[in-house]
Amino acid sequence: MRVIATAICLILICCGMVVQAQGGSSSPPATEQIPDSLFNKAVACIKGHEGWHGNHLPYVGYGHKLLPGETFTPDMSEAQADSLLRADLMKLCRMCSRFGKNALLVATLSYNVGYYRLVGYGKIPKSRLIQKLEAGDRDIYNEYISFRCYKGKLIPSIERRRKKEFRLLYIP
Repeated sequence: MRVIATAICLILICCGMVVQAQGGSSSPPATEQIPDSLFNKAVACIKGHEGWHGNHLPYVGYGHKLLPGETFTPDMSEAQADSLLRADLMKLCRMCSRFGKNALLVATLSYNVGYYRLVGYGKIPKSRLIQKLEAGDRDIYNEYISFRCYKGKLIPSIERRRKKEFRLLYIP
């Protein structure tokens, strides 16, 4: 229990650190610019759709995938799981900060489908969603909703989730 509490404290401390932009005429918005109310909506949306993972290792809490060396257990408290979800989402927001006001939307999607599935890595190409955002095209509804399949099959519950996330988090 002590190890879990220490790990959560370290995660929260790391999330509180601010990365300073170096050079350049404009920098992407910092995670502090995401309104708390919007961040809380994203957390509630993820909780509602992910649900409690219970004893479904390697996932614990609200969908946190255990990384090598992590000692979180399925019997963590709801408060610990909430804190872990918030830390994960904040980390993804920092990673997605280059997408400006839609950083939270992209971070929420990457929490579910994986960051590198969106931005590409190695043999994984960039998604059309990221290509459009990088080109400055913010007409991304169809690309966002396209992440509604599992094993190549359209899943209505995932489609409903994507539509809800887009409605809640997209900033025109």
